[in-house]
Amino acid sequence: MDGIFIGKSANGPELLNLKRANRHGLIAGATGTGKTVTLQGLVEGFSIAGVPTFVADVKGDLAGMAMAGSPQSKTHEIFAGRAAEIGQEGWAYKDNPTQFWDLFGEQGHPIRTTVSEMGPLLLSRLMDLNEVQEGVLTIAFHVADKDGLLMLDLDDLQAMLVHCGERADQLTLEYGNISKQSVGSIQRSLLQLRSQGGEHFFGEPSLELIDFVKIDDAGRGIVNILAADKLMASPKLYSTFLLWLLSELFENFPEVGDPEKPKLVFFFDEAHLLFNDAPKALLEKIEQVVRLIRSKGIGVYFITQNPVDIPDTVAAQLNNRIQHKLNAFTPRDQQAVKSAAETFRPNPDIDVAQIITELKIGEALVSLLQPDGSPSIVQRTLIKAPASRVGPLTPQERGIMIQTDAIGDKYDMLIDRESAEEILAAKGAQAAAAADEAKAQAAADKQAAAAAKEQAKSDAAAAKELARQQAIAAREAAKPGMAEKMVQSAARSAATSVGRQLAGSLGKSLIRGILGSLFK
Repeated sequence: MDGIFIGKSANGPELLNLKRANRHGLIAGATGTGKTVTLQGLVEGFSIAGVPTFVADVKGDLAGMAMAGSPQSKTHEIFAGRAAEIGQEGWAYKDNPTQFWDLFGEQGHPIRTTVSEMGPLLLSRLMDLNEVQEGVLTIAFHVADKDGLLMLDLDDLQAMLVHCGERADQLTLEYGNISKQSVGSIQRSLLQLRSQGGEHFFGEPSLELIDFVKIDDAGRGIVNILAADKLMASPKLYSTFLLWLLSELFENFPEVGDPEKPKLVFFFDEAHLLFNDAPKALLEKIEQVVRLIRSKGIGVYFITQNPVDIPDTVAAQLNNRIQHKLNAFTPRDQQAVKSAAETFRPNPDIDVAQIITELKIGEALVSLLQPDGSPSIVQRTLIKAPASRVGPLTPQERGIMIQTDAIGDKYDMLIDRESAEEILAAKGAQAAAAADEAKAQAAADKQAAAAAKEQAKSDAAAAKELARQQAIAAREAAKPGMAEKMVQSAARSAATSVGRQLAGSLGKSLIRGILGSLFK
């Protein structure tokens, strides 16, 4: 066959043409109508054709694609009956080569990117910032880039925001207003992002997209399965991550036009989360990526309950359509049924709007691009039976798969190299040390000045006292007869001193004489 077998209609086999598979697609239908099995069958078909895929596993049941189905499963009779009914040749249970990924690093290899790679637009979406706050965040990115500061994780972003807040007066004149209130609001949003586990997504080693685009030794495309059950608790993180991934694929893959088969096919489950409350700038980004990524050989398939969840500008790019049953209980449901029916190329033999509400589990309305690029007439189709397990893996099975795949421990250990936080902290420490040194020097200078002042004061007092004594001496010397009196006084003092010395000498001689005569 020249394509992937989807199922069988009254017109015969319905095939997804591989050369047109990069023209994107839509799988829609109410809960419990068979969307997951349809998705699983598509992924299996791409893998057999040697096309790698990326699948977001929202409910945890797509992980079973790593294992072959079992005749002991409760769905065996249903699948075997369907395979026989539609003439599914060679149907047998078999596994698929898989790689498991998880933003939290619990059920698969960690997926990380850097804050710089994410960029201010997607981060603003992730933190639900308003236009003013987004402007401040954009300035922070620009300053970091200009100053050569790497922003790898949320700690770097937080440090950069503090740095910009401290330089607000200078940066406001150069780039625009930066208020402390806006910086504070962004910091609070960062705390909320951390509480949702967002910090696990930012850091190194960052994901190398080449690890998604691999085939195994048998030539089968690797099925990359993202564990998204826990991630769904943070819908903004989930949708922003997948949009980032699409953007990275778009920016890094070369132009190839329409290859014989896609290089990678991307399946986006719960697609409505991508568009909920999305600002205009983000919607334009999504539309641009979906419209242009086709030329990179990448197909994008949205899976959602209601086709009206997809904006018209994006829905217009989805050429391969598989529509399961829709309910028509409310006016909105009825509008969705009408809208879905109008998107198909009409089939004169069926009433599309009526059949959409009557489809059974495992049935769908299918319209696929033909080799010449035109959409096929919509057909009511019985979807093929999957070959791999429908349901989750056990923790032990998942652990073995993770340990034995080709990725190994490449992403398991977090690397924390020098970046904005460390550089700014070092600069802050240097500035603080310089300030302390300057403060100590100023104190020493002040102490030295005080000591010099005291010394000068003491020297001045001593000089003053000396001058006073000299003045007194000069006045005394100037009095009449004072010189003669001073001479006489000096003479008397000298005589008295000599007399004392003589008396002492004579006394000592007399005593020695008396003692000598007594002891003869």
